[in-house]
Amino acid sequence: MTRPRAGRNWRRRLRPDHDTGAEVTVALILGAAVWAQGPSPTLRRRAGVGAQLFHQGKVTHLIGCGGLGRHPPTEAAAIRDILTEAGVPADRIIDEDRSTSTLENITFALPILTCLGNPGVVIVTDVYHAPRARLIARRLGLSAKSGSPPLRGASLRQFVRSALREVPAYLWAWLTVQRNTSTST
Repeated sequence: MTRPRAGRNWRRRLRPDHDTGAEVTVALILGAAVWAQGPSPTLRRRAGVGAQLFHQGKVTHLIGCGGLGRHPPTEAAAIRDILTEAGVPADRIIDEDRSTSTLENITFALPILTCLGNPGVVIVTDVYHAPRARLIARRLGLSAKSGSPPLRGASLRQFVRSALREVPAYLWAWLTVQRNTSTST
């Protein structure tokens, strides 16, 4: 089965929404690990929030971000599968399947967002990761909110480990990601 990718086809699929004058808001679902047995609980939680936002009418399109890690499929493909299982129409999902980091997730999604007319963006990621994701988005000229899944299913140990990891990662992003002087959204 071939999957729509962030290439020529997604541009054609998105144009009709602009013709209706409907306001476009996008959920940018940041990737997480795909394990040998399937998507990690973190990836499932994030994609679940994206589906919820769509069904509540808060977003019109969803961009699943993430390339190939240790195990196939790509994180973007796994997000697509979870979203379609949750009843999100396939033509509302766009795969960004090259990225391997938060910086690349957002950087590689920017051309897609430009094609959509620089819509409102909700970055979907875990609560401990959201501040760094929003910082990177701001530095790249993207104004975005964030939405985070509840931490059900996440162990306290994993949460603490991940939250502590974010402290130096946030500092690193703050020091290294250059500000984009052009404004996007």
